[in-house]
Amino acid sequence: MAHLEISDLITAVDPRTGRRLPVRREEVLATLRAHGDRPAARIVAQLPVDQDDVLDPEAVDRLLISVHTELQRLSEELRIGERMVHLLRPLFATIREAGAANSGPVRLVDIGSGLGYLVRWLAATRVLGPDVELVGVDLDAALVGEATRLAHAERLDCQFVHGNAFDLPESATVYISTGVLHHFPAAALAEFFQAQAASPALAFCHYDIATTRLAPLGAWIFHRSRMRHPLGRHDGYASARRAHGDETLLRAATAPGIRPLLYEPRALSNPFCTTLRPILGVRPQLEAPLRRALGRASRRLVGPEHFAEVAR
Repeated sequence: MAHLEISDLITAVDPRTGRRLPVRREEVLATLRAHGDRPAARIVAQLPVDQDDVLDPEAVDRLLISVHTELQRLSEELRIGERMVHLLRPLFATIREAGAANSGPVRLVDIGSGLGYLVRWLAATRVLGPDVELVGVDLDAALVGEATRLAHAERLDCQFVHGNAFDLPESATVYISTGVLHHFPAAALAEFFQAQAASPALAFCHYDIATTRLAPLGAWIFHRSRMRHPLGRHDGYASARRAHGDETLLRAATAPGIRPLLYEPRALSNPFCTTLRPILGVRPQLEAPLRRALGRASRRLVGPEHFAEVAR
């Protein structure tokens, strides 16, 4: 039985226009009950609706902003910024040295940026350099609005856009995300990666939950102790149960013109220490210089052939 996240069910957006669509509470409850998730159904049953049983969009927005604010604290504790920069700094150095971005500015686009914690952290530290444009994109207008407000209050040089990351008027040099991949069913992952391979982007770096034996238990304990709202606790645990395995990610990310690489796959990591791990994709000509830039850490970077050798 698939594990569902409440936050995915209580909002709906037209993918073409970005227009918010009405969501009926009873339909969400029926979906959760059909999956046997009665605790989640009890949470949704308490959300306010109008006379047509449509979930109150303002109440939903307030709830999701509150939950994402708590998720920001988790990102701080897990040092998401430092983890991402460990790979992004040599990646951007490689792109600059190869002269691959001479045709325009170097632009980082964060897919599903939420409240924009990572983009705002990168803007505050400028650790990637002053020439990198920082853009966060999300389909949730309320989260984009709050991210924009926070960036303005913090006087940060970055921007947030409501919409589809692949429909921006200016192309990305590097796509990134954190905690987004598990929201895609396995069948839709290939399309997600192919969209990046078909774009002018030179690379991507997506962090998501590592599928270790301890991940579900660790997620349950961590979210029970850190998240105040039951929705955040439920979805945090469900996220770990939904996470994709290493081979699934590498297989989905194999697309023409992109070399998929997994950093610290399960076989090379300590399950007691690993919470998140990234999958990268680079244009083939950038792999060798990226490995040189990573130095000894490049030994943690494996491609699809690693799993083929293990299988033999």
